[in-house]
Amino acid sequence: MNFTPGRVVAALAILLAGGGYYYWQHRDADALPPGFARGNGRIEAVEIDIATKTPGRIREILVNEGDFVSAGEVLARMDTEQLQAQRRQAEAQLQRAMINVETAKSLVNQREAERRAAEAVVDQRIAQLDTTSRKLDRSEQLIKTSAVSQQVLDDDRAANATAKAALAASHAQVAASEAAISSSRAMVIDAGAAVDAAKAAIESINADLNDSVLKAPRDGRVQYRVSQPGEVLAAGGRVLNMVDLGDVYMTFFLPTAEAGRVAIGAEVRLVLDAIPQYVIPAKATFVADVAQFTPKTVETEEERQKLMFRIKAHIAPDLLRQHIEHVKTGLPGMAYVQLDPAAQWPDNLKIKLTR
Repeated sequence: MNFTPGRVVAALAILLAGGGYYYWQHRDADALPPGFARGNGRIEAVEIDIATKTPGRIREILVNEGDFVSAGEVLARMDTEQLQAQRRQAEAQLQRAMINVETAKSLVNQREAERRAAEAVVDQRIAQLDTTSRKLDRSEQLIKTSAVSQQVLDDDRAANATAKAALAASHAQVAASEAAISSSRAMVIDAGAAVDAAKAAIESINADLNDSVLKAPRDGRVQYRVSQPGEVLAAGGRVLNMVDLGDVYMTFFLPTAEAGRVAIGAEVRLVLDAIPQYVIPAKATFVADVAQFTPKTVETEEERQKLMFRIKAHIAPDLLRQHIEHVKTGLPGMAYVQLDPAAQWPDNLKIKLTR
């Protein structure tokens, strides 16, 4: 076939027109109406390390990587033989302390009985002193008329002095009994403190035993088995890593002019590269107050516009629970954020969660 110059020009015009139309269509597909901004991002979730509280050996791990787990579900167990032995020892100490309490209480009762006996002796000594005092008074009166001998008077004086000494001794015995009672009561308190200490030790060991059963703190998915059964870990040793699929978000970046217009709670739409047919709703929950990366020098207004700020857009937990089997972290995609609350979402960014 022969091509004349006219035909070549016409063919070129057709090609240029088709290319222009394709460019126009492509540009319209990518263009955003006023009041919106977009940025590349990646789906992330809160990661949780399942770790040991006390050092020990891993007895068993009950889950595998990729398993979905519920809050409170048992994930692993640590060996607890040593803790069990410590609890038996603490229980024996508790029994001994409780016996000591009863012994100390019995001793208090005994000392109180001794005090009552000493007080009775005091009463007896008072009566004896009263008798000897009256007898001495009579003898001192009668000696004046020689009605009694000097020997009788001397004997009465000696008896009175003996009675006074006996009364003083009995008072000292009462004081000693009081001191013994106070000491016995202190022993009761000390024994009671030993009981409380033993109970606290048992409670502490029971807490360690409970912590030896590693449970999921939240609903989520096991990401890694960091350790294996039989390994000995220090306190805080990581056994598993899981992600909280109820706290999923996309992190993306916007330049200064657009980041400054993002309001907390602004509507966001997420389109993931792996499933571009779905449009996922989200909310802006964080806007960094410091630029995340900048040029080496910032000297002009144009360069200030290049500063990039980190934005977080969270997906609603209720929506995540409905599709939890399909939630995956690390997926890249695009985040579209509504800068103007009055701006209408274009048709291609309206929420679409089903085919």
